[in-house]
Amino acid sequence: MLEPLGHCLIRGVAALRADPGMQRRLEEPAEKNAESRLTSQEQEEYDAYVEELDVIAILQTKARKAL
Repeated sequence: MLEPLGHCLIRGVAALRADPGMQRRLEEPAEKNAESRLTSQEQEEYDAYVEELDVIAILQTKARKAL
């Protein structure tokens, strides 16, 4: 009974994309990070985003394998 729901969730995870606003917000910190110009607070925030994106990428890989 819940199997269709599971497949729907798996497809949703596999299709996740950052919205354009989020991508724009990460462009500047990514550039500053590449040039080692982030403040310690900015570095912490940027590292947290990167960790979150890594988790999402892992979940997406697993979801795609399950499809």
